[in-house]
Amino acid sequence: MTSTQPTIYALHENPEWFPPFARAFESEGMEVKEWLLTDGVLDLDSVPPEGIFWSRISASAHTRDHGKSKDYARAVLAWLEAHGRRTVNGRRVLELEMSKVEQLVALKAAGIDTPRTVAAVGREQILAAARDFPTPFMTKHNQGGKGLGVRKFTSHEELAEYVASDEFEEPQDGITLIQEYIQAAEPFITRAEIVGGEFIYAVKADTARGGFQLCPADACAIDPITRELIMPPGATIAPVAGQQLFSLREDFDHSIIEKYLEFARRNGLEVCGIEFIEAEDGRVLTYDVNTNTNYNAVVEAEAPRSAPRALARYLKRLAA
Repeated sequence: MTSTQPTIYALHENPEWFPPFARAFESEGMEVKEWLLTDGVLDLDSVPPEGIFWSRISASAHTRDHGKSKDYARAVLAWLEAHGRRTVNGRRVLELEMSKVEQLVALKAAGIDTPRTVAAVGREQILAAARDFPTPFMTKHNQGGKGLGVRKFTSHEELAEYVASDEFEEPQDGITLIQEYIQAAEPFITRAEIVGGEFIYAVKADTARGGFQLCPADACAIDPITRELIMPPGATIAPVAGQQLFSLREDFDHSIIEKYLEFARRNGLEVCGIEFIEAEDGRVLTYDVNTNTNYNAVVEAEAPRSAPRALARYLKRLAA
């Protein structure tokens, strides 16, 4: 009697980000069913299909007119897990993706240094939250991604003018973070990619040209309407066609990686990219956890192993 491997389902909301994964699955001879969580019907009296369910719902889904995806994913993952289905980056991980507060609290609990941060719940609380911060400092949205709400302020008066203006960006969940501004020793951040409990590689992202919007997916660099290169917020040098924002950080070996692997294990993060800054004052500060991680084509071409292929092989092992 022959056994059939369980079906692998990819739960996501943005088809533009999926081609690198589709190619990786095809290279591994795998069939993966895409389940777009933009809108739909969920019969709670029904029984989920058998399978492995990999979730990659993004905190920035609402910027693509997919404002329902977060709560739709919560419902689907709760339903799947209640029936004992195997989820990869499941319900708990979704909450980490949606809240930088949850990320920072979890990082600190794991003994990982983070920037000083205060959460302001409601627009009217932002000035009070920033009162004790030395300048310069940052704001960002709690439910982030794509550099949402990330701004640098050189004075409290500048912040007050912004909060009172029509330019103010209302955060999706009403929570704005005030965070210390980290002066990097060199103008880049590093992103450590982890799949299935393994460190795959480290990515170096150019903050002079990339600013605060450091999504590595090729689709993020192009304006969807004009099809021109985007000047990201916080960039000090305009990006130029052919210049790469992302590169492989070769032979990266740092004690922070072991901390990240333990953090991922403790929090059930099976696929993630964790970002940190090496500050001018010598601190290594971790500020973001991406659980719907995308991979950059230039880095993939340089890397000794492919992250999408590592993911495909990990899911294949789970299915086996």
